[in-house]
Amino acid sequence: MDQLFINLLKTARPRQWIKNLSLYAPLVLSGRLFNPADFFLITFAVAIFSGISSSLYFVNDIIDISQDKIHPFKRLRPIASGKLPVPVAFFFSLIGILLSFFLASRLSFFFFLVCFSYFALQIVYSFFLKNFVIIDVLAIAAGFILRVYAGAITLNYHVSSWLLLCVISTALFLAAGKRRSELAMLSAKAAPAHRKTLSHYSEELLDGYLSMFASSAWLSWALFTFFESPPVILKPTILYSLLPLTISGSNKFLMLTIPLVIYGVMRYLRIVYEGSRAESPERVLLSDKPLLATVIIWGIMTVLIIYGVS
Repeated sequence: MDQLFINLLKTARPRQWIKNLSLYAPLVLSGRLFNPADFFLITFAVAIFSGISSSLYFVNDIIDISQDKIHPFKRLRPIASGKLPVPVAFFFSLIGILLSFFLASRLSFFFFLVCFSYFALQIVYSFFLKNFVIIDVLAIAAGFILRVYAGAITLNYHVSSWLLLCVISTALFLAAGKRRSELAMLSAKAAPAHRKTLSHYSEELLDGYLSMFASSAWLSWALFTFFESPPVILKPTILYSLLPLTISGSNKFLMLTIPLVIYGVMRYLRIVYEGSRAESPERVLLSDKPLLATVIIWGIMTVLIIYGVS
């Protein structure tokens, strides 16, 4: 029983839940981070989204079992290695999907629609879209966009065009880095067998994608800090009451985070070209101390700048 639980947990891939923290972005940027009711709503939404994504990993591993067996890392997954029987994996996947959709419907109808859209996208991707060059990268990026919209819909928060552009650019950057890492890690013979689209990607092409999306990722965040109006914080803060209006807008101070974003992009690019770790962005974030420290500092600075010093 203990071994079954371990294999189920490995297949659920809780480390991947870090991607779902993007649902908190609208909460932070709306100025409602310290509202207990809103924080609980987003946390509940994150839990539901994590349940859906974990259930989909079961489905994905069942579909890709033959391809995963030739992958140097994925062949060790419980389903690919035979440690977790397919019928058992399918049963737990079905239970997780049904329970997550039920909870999503209880939260809000539109949140349920976003969750269902994400679920449908991942199913279509697993069966169909992953076999089409370029479309596969766009599909991966769409998943990140839906996560942000899930958080925004939960709070009834309008996602600005600049934030949306930043999310799209960053998602495409991570997706292109994932493909570039897969191509570097697998041999010329094994790459197409593991993923059909890898036979259509060249290192030069993916390098071009990475360069394009790396530039747009940090530039879109810079434009967000330049042009986005600061959220309305109900309680006046010391930071803004002591400073002249000319320099006291939070969008002005958010510009201070731009160097951190640039460093983070450059650091991730270095990891992509160093080896295979970038095949899993969440593994990179959790294992690379400089990158993790950069993200944490960026997050702390963003919260302090938006909410000031009370």
